Amino acid sequence: MSEKPAKPDLESDRLELALRASNEGIWDWMTGEKSIFYSRRILEFLECTASAAPNIFLPPHLPVHHLDRPAFVRALAGALDPGGPETLAVDARVQTGGNGWRWLRIRGTVVRDREGNALRIAGSMIDISLRKAAEAQIEEERHLLRTLIDHVPLQIYFKDKDSRMVMVNRGMVEYHGFASSAEMAGKHDRDLFSNAHWEKAAADEKRIMETGVPMTGQLECETWREGGETYVVTSKFPWRDKAGMIKGTFGVSSDVTSLVLAQNQATELANELQQKNASYEEELKLAREIQQALTTTGFPKATSPEGNHLTFGSRYIPISGLAGDFFEVLPLGANRFGVFICDVMGHGIRAALIVSMLRGLIVTQNVKGRSSGEFLTAMNLGLTSILQRANVTMFATAFYGIIDLGALTLEYSCAGHPGPWPAGDGKSLQLCSGKKERGPALGLISKVSYPSSAMSLDGIRRLLLFTDGVLEAENEVGEQFLDKRLLGIAAGNAGKPLEGWLDEILNTVLDFSEGHHFDDDVCLLGIEILRGDG
Repeated sequence: MSEKPAKPDLESDRLELALRASNEGIWDWMTGEKSIFYSRRILEFLECTASAAPNIFLPPHLPVHHLDRPAFVRALAGALDPGGPETLAVDARVQTGGNGWRWLRIRGTVVRDREGNALRIAGSMIDISLRKAAEAQIEEERHLLRTLIDHVPLQIYFKDKDSRMVMVNRGMVEYHGFASSAEMAGKHDRDLFSNAHWEKAAADEKRIMETGVPMTGQLECETWREGGETYVVTSKFPWRDKAGMIKGTFGVSSDVTSLVLAQNQATELANELQQKNASYEEELKLAREIQQALTTTGFPKATSPEGNHLTFGSRYIPISGLAGDFFEVLPLGANRFGVFICDVMGHGIRAALIVSMLRGLIVTQNVKGRSSGEFLTAMNLGLTSILQRANVTMFATAFYGIIDLGALTLEYSCAGHPGPWPAGDGKSLQLCSGKKERGPALGLISKVSYPSSAMSLDGIRRLLLFTDGVLEAENEVGEQFLDKRLLGIAAGNAGKPLEGWLDEILNTVLDFSEGHHFDDDVCLLGIEILRGDG
């Protein structure tokens, strides 16, 4: 009788398929041996062959990053100890064959003899480098935000829907006499103030959450539980999550007790309080400008004696309250106008802070006496100096052009930014397409001289400046909008008025993008050139 063919090992097949789907690799080490088994996936993590792969569990554990080595050694020692746990669990950076570092989540099960000695440890590894990088970035932004909040000379607080403290800044902690923000967490105004005061405060916060209407510049008399009165100028706002849902309220208060008491009988009290409140509101406005990265809202009048005229239009869509794109139109005198557009690396608080630095640098530059290349050179020197002192790596792409309305010429310089499109006479050609016309992004290299280029505006009707949020908009299959589509839309609708032209460009990109929204800040600056001779 013939033998039946062996059935496939279904359990092994299932395990192999599951491991492929989970991106995990398998390892197996007999603790008394120097050799170790690594699966193909782990060898890919380590970027080496099986013969060259190191046994990271053998002392002195040099492949493990020195900052992670102590925790790695402790976890391994516990697993090898006769009375230790039955599992090994540790995360560590491990050096690869390409001399890079890769975060690995290492898990293992310990097999012991009757005396508890570890005979064998086998388990899995998975690459968590991307997760660790994302966690580090989030932690850095949280640190920056916390630093900003703690150093604003105001009392800042966030409350949940029940008006209990969720987060407070250092000024709030010191004002209430607590040792730390943790001691204030969960506190209600009823724990601090008299019934009359906390009931009114709770009613105000309930109204703000229900209507979404903030309360600003309110002078309040605080009556404390243990007696005594203080005066504060308070502004409160609805606190929303990323989806726009109400989470509670947040507020900003400033202690003005000494001022109120000192001027209580004076007829000038109202004016002085208003001035004090305006000063605090200006500081709050500054913090909100950093978060929202507000861009220019008005344009200068641009008409030359020859009758030539410039008309400006813009469209600006930040993807969040923290934006890194902005533009400026600078009157330079003698019928000359500077146009500057910039895109700061990344998003969030760091990008908004760099935007503020760049705006400050623009103000300090002698823009009227410099060429476009000299202007970008000075901007780069100022930004790199600040970033180097702060030991921060950031950069910003930028384009700066000088329009001579009398001579109808454009002088320009580029710092790694997408080149504008001049359109007219049925033709459109993107500027800064050659390497000689482009320099590196601002903030990367301190000693760089940016070249200046020039062109005639004869026959040019419009200029379109933009940031790469337009080009990088993706549809549902991950296809980007890119230059050719933008050029086609801009050229195909050039007969429309400037505002309609910009709307058509923006709406076309929105229709193209998945979910009818952008994944990056979008900034468009359109310039129409009208000649005096018609």
